[in-house]
Amino acid sequence: MSTNGLLQITLYLGVLIALTKPLGWYMAQVYEGKLPVFVRWVAPAENLFYRLCGVDSTQEMRWTRYALAMLWFALLGVLAVYAMQRLQGMLPLNPQGLAAVSPDSAFNTAISFMTNTNWQGYGGESTMSYLVQMAAMAVQNFFSAAAGMAVLVALIRGFARHTTETIGNFWVDMTRSIVYILLPLSIVLALALVSQGVVQNFSSYQTVPAVETVTYDNPKMDSDGNALKDTAGNPVTEKATTKEQVIAMGPVASQEAIKQLGTNGGGFFNANSAHPFENPTPLSNFLAMIAMFLIPAALCYTFGSMVGDTRQGWAILVAMTILFVGFLAVTEYAEQQGNPAFTALGVDQDASATQPGGNMEGKETRFGIVNSALFATITTAASCGAVNGMHDSFTPLGGLVPLAQIQLGEVIFGGVGSGLYGMLVYAVIAVFLAGLMIGRTPEYLGKKIEAFDIKMASLVILIPPMIILGGTALAVMLASGKAGVANPGAHGFSEILYAFSSAVGNNGSAFAGLSANTPFYNIALGFEMFVGRIWLMIPVLALAGSLAAKKRIPASIGSMATHTQMFVWLLIGTVLLVGALNFVPALALGPVIEHLNMSRLG
Repeated sequence: MSTNGLLQITLYLGVLIALTKPLGWYMAQVYEGKLPVFVRWVAPAENLFYRLCGVDSTQEMRWTRYALAMLWFALLGVLAVYAMQRLQGMLPLNPQGLAAVSPDSAFNTAISFMTNTNWQGYGGESTMSYLVQMAAMAVQNFFSAAAGMAVLVALIRGFARHTTETIGNFWVDMTRSIVYILLPLSIVLALALVSQGVVQNFSSYQTVPAVETVTYDNPKMDSDGNALKDTAGNPVTEKATTKEQVIAMGPVASQEAIKQLGTNGGGFFNANSAHPFENPTPLSNFLAMIAMFLIPAALCYTFGSMVGDTRQGWAILVAMTILFVGFLAVTEYAEQQGNPAFTALGVDQDASATQPGGNMEGKETRFGIVNSALFATITTAASCGAVNGMHDSFTPLGGLVPLAQIQLGEVIFGGVGSGLYGMLVYAVIAVFLAGLMIGRTPEYLGKKIEAFDIKMASLVILIPPMIILGGTALAVMLASGKAGVANPGAHGFSEILYAFSSAVGNNGSAFAGLSANTPFYNIALGFEMFVGRIWLMIPVLALAGSLAAKKRIPASIGSMATHTQMFVWLLIGTVLLVGALNFVPALALGPVIEHLNMSRLG
């Protein structure tokens, strides 16, 4: 990697770490009800909102009631987003004149945005009206992110409290997450993005003459939207020409801000953050990458502050950072090396004054390899799913990294809230394993880790691999699953495996070679997104309730310190061994064998 590339990555990590402590401290104050002076003026409006909604903000909940409130809120969100898509043609703010979204696509999208996945089987600018983009998609970006933060705060209270049956109030945690954290940060970021040229308007789409007439091969589709293929398995195309170009407009910056800050990832445009109206400059790209990790990183400090020992939060953050840097090094190396098959053909892939070198397929020239690989590693570590390049065009090892990070459970920073509560579950497993090795009852933050706690933690870790691999197996067996694959062999398998991993991991990015806007994939992936998000929140809340009811045990000479270097490496080992081993055979059938085949061609 060039010196310039190393400087860019160092600058990114430096800015991120510098922002972690102040934002983490602020969020701890918000969730503990100790509002800083500069936001106390909002408190009367917050209390008025509770009274209008009939919410008793002083009434705390047991974990069962907390989970029930979360489920009802999720159900209402799905119904609202589904209804808006189906009624789109009759609703205002639709200057494009777009018709209603099909039932299966509307179902998939409603589940997707409610679960913070933001998987998109459609092109945003050609499918969704301005009203649906704002009132359905952008609003759910706030709600789904806040729900993840609320569940995390409930788990933190489980560690911080003792001999109590309550873990907080879901409605209060949701409201404070939005009003005091997500909304202010989104306003600041949206204004910064507008200054860089990100579009924010209600104008109709603009039709302009093209510089020259363009002739291209347009793939033919069947009635279900699948690409037609000939007897040899090749796509069937027809010649098409165009003399004009339609330039999409819309309220982009406001959705882009919460898309990144809330680790949502759903793009206003089909090209997502590779589109110049979403991500036009190197600065907008840098801000997007900072935004994806900002809240997940700061929540580590929030965790340490709320449990009364900030060293605990720093230990978790260090473990996340080490994992991230390791995966980033693999991605950068793989993409910088390029394709050995091209080298064998005499193609020059070395960086020079006239070319960036390496594998530039599927990448924007304004970002290059370093920023594209960095963005891809961040977005799949952060459970965001925004992309500024096509992961499908990465080298096999470069594509393996985003896939593996998702399959680890999206705990390397992860989604806002969900990443840290996933990592804390791994921490519980880590101290349990350590306790087995030394023959002591495991403890974490003064709480004994007992059978019920391990059962709940096991559900969080074991259910995702089961449904990811089960869904992938079903897709490769059924004709409707194989019909959407654009590439044969190992790469086609990787596309399917990535789709189900992304859905269950609530990431939302994709190997774009898979045509997923079909009834089979819309329904199957919708189910998996729901299980991957809502089902896993329930055992996390059950664990929170169990921990809150326990007595706090004073540290003794036999207690294992969980803020030390040894614990950091134990946690990293647990994540890699427990989280990754389930997927080694599947990865061997996809990116690993594809890499070996590519190396042989070189």
